[in-house]
Amino acid sequence: MASRWKFKGWQLCATAVASFALGSLITAHLTHVPEVNADSNRVFELMVYHTAPGKVPALESIFRDLSKLQTKHGLNVIGYWVPSDESPAWKDTFVYLIAHPSQDDARKNWAALHADPAFLPYRTAAMPLIEQVNGAFHVDQVFMHPTDFSEMK
Repeated sequence: MASRWKFKGWQLCATAVASFALGSLITAHLTHVPEVNADSNRVFELMVYHTAPGKVPALESIFRDLSKLQTKHGLNVIGYWVPSDESPAWKDTFVYLIAHPSQDDARKNWAALHADPAFLPYRTAAMPLIEQVNGAFHVDQVFMHPTDFSEMK
């Protein structure tokens, strides 16, 4: 009888260890946070236009209509902003953010937009509104990659 009791004790112990191991594996699988796909070439392009004093509303009006043409040429604009901060550094700025599948796609889409004859009136209307520095339009542009902890990827 003692040997039968020892055998059942080992069975009970083995069952408990197996249950614990299986439960741990299932829990680890269910709580595993998926890793960010680093193979993505998606980029965001930040555009900051510095306007002549007081010309932000006029530029905003141009982009209101231009946005349809941008969409037609694959420029996925996330949003347009005008700063509410009245500090001198931001007072005359117009900002927008574009999502691109890649920088190559961005170049192709921009080229398509600029080649479209419908774009010329918008460009012509915007040129006198944008501040010029040393003969060049004062536009800050930067491509950005999302971080691994960014919600928007």
